[in-house]
Amino acid sequence: MDFTLHQLKTFIKLIECQSVTKAAEELYLTQPAVSIQLKNFQKQFDIPLTEVVGRQLYITDFGKEVAQSAQRILDEIEVINYKTKSFKGKLAGRIKLSIVSTAKYVMPYFLSDFMSTYSGVDLIMDVTNKARVIESLEKNEVDFAMVSVLPKQLKLNRVELMQNKLYLVGGTCLNRNPKQPVIRLFQKHPLLFREKGSATRTAMEDFLSKKDIPIFKKMELTSNEALKQAIVAGLGYSIMPLIGIKNELKNNDLEIIPYRGLPIITHWNLVWLKSKKLSPAAKAFLEFVEADKERIIKETFDWFEKY
Repeated sequence: MDFTLHQLKTFIKLIECQSVTKAAEELYLTQPAVSIQLKNFQKQFDIPLTEVVGRQLYITDFGKEVAQSAQRILDEIEVINYKTKSFKGKLAGRIKLSIVSTAKYVMPYFLSDFMSTYSGVDLIMDVTNKARVIESLEKNEVDFAMVSVLPKQLKLNRVELMQNKLYLVGGTCLNRNPKQPVIRLFQKHPLLFREKGSATRTAMEDFLSKKDIPIFKKMELTSNEALKQAIVAGLGYSIMPLIGIKNELKNNDLEIIPYRGLPIITHWNLVWLKSKKLSPAAKAFLEFVEADKERIIKETFDWFEKY
C-alpha cells in the first residue's frame, strides 16, 4: 500500500458527499483533480470501493470498511498535530459545537476573539434545528450546544449568555393600519411557522394556543432566513427572534407589531453534558466565555436593549 493522506481525505469527502462534483466543491479542487486522486487510490485495491448504477454513485461494503479505517488514520494524524502544538506550548485541539439556527446570529461573536487568540484550536460548528442539537448532545457528538430552551431529559451544565426576545413581525410592504386591531391580521393573513423541531415554532405555537388566536392560513418554512424573506415579501406574519432581524428593522423592511403577551423572553444558553470530560481547548473556551460574556454583550448587542 502506498496511499497518501490526500487520497484518504479525498475518499472520505466522497463518502460524505456521495458525488465527485460535490466533493470537489467541498475540497476547493477541480473535478478532474478529485477523479485522479480517487483513481490512484482505487488502484491499490483489488476490490471496488465504489460503483455507479445509472448515474448514482454508491459506496461498496468494502469501500465503507476502507472509509472507516481511513477516518481512524486521519483522526490519529490530527491528534499528532495537536500534540505537536501542545509540546510547543500552544493550546491546541478541536471544539465541536451544535447550535440552533437562530443562534448563528449570536454564537460567532462569542467565538471570534477566542479563535483569534488560540490559532492552534480548530472549530466545527453545526447549525441546525433544536431536535438535531439535542440529539448531538445525547450522543456525545459535541463539546457544547447553544439553545434557548433547555431539554429536560438531559443533565446539563450551562452558562447563561443573553436574552432571546420573540416578537410578532410583518413586512412593511403590507401597509398595516396601526389603528386596526391586531387580531384581524390573524384572520386575514397567513401565519408563517418554522419546521417541526424548531424551538421558535414551539414557542410560537404555545403562545397562539394560550391566547386562543385563530389561524386563517398556515405556511411552514425550514429555515429562519427563508421565513424572514417570506415576511419581507409580504407573505404573512410570524413570531420571530429579534436577534435575527436587526438589518431588516433598520432598513424598514420589517416592523414589530405590539401585541399583549409579547415579547416572549427566553435566554440563550451555552450547555454541555454534566458527564462530559472537556478537552483543554474546550475548558479554555468555557473560561473565556465566562470571563468575557458581559464585555461581548455590551460591545456587540447594545442595540438589542432598545427593543
